[in-house]
Amino acid sequence: MIEVLVADITTLDVDAIVNAANEQLRGGGGVDGAIHRAAGRELVQASRAKGPIGTGEAVITPGFELRAKYVIHAVGPVWHGGTRGEAGLLEAAYEASFTCARSAGDVRTIAFPAISAGVYGYPSDRAADIAVHAMWRHEGEYERIIACAFDERMAKLYRRAIGPRSER
Repeated sequence: MIEVLVADITTLDVDAIVNAANEQLRGGGGVDGAIHRAAGRELVQASRAKGPIGTGEAVITPGFELRAKYVIHAVGPVWHGGTRGEAGLLEAAYEASFTCARSAGDVRTIAFPAISAGVYGYPSDRAADIAVHAMWRHEGEYERIIACAFDERMAKLYRRAIGPRSER
């Protein structure tokens, strides 16, 4: 089952957290900056060594000073009105994240932020729908999949997308 939490993703005790990264993997604002600050300098060096990557792609690094063993850096699309394949690119970012988690071999718990729903301007309700559908496809592979919301508004959108399957 998908869990919805309103929390600081950097504090979660999970095997992997997903970072809503930029293509250069250099840290930035929002969740990306928070993860880089919390993980320490080694994350900056490790992620930069793996970049740049394209929109819809993901790479994995150690979590360094985080509780999470791994950080999966996924690049979601900037919203341009839905006319530039944004939905497919956002879905690809989630799928690439799950591929990275599988490649690590020991990820049983994973937490996602609302990729692209912040400064990239993706409509939050649409982003929640895409995220939840991607998570459903992989439910049987993990002990826990967490949709980590930055506020109660986003959490409500996740819960709405989950619908009757949600116990929260």
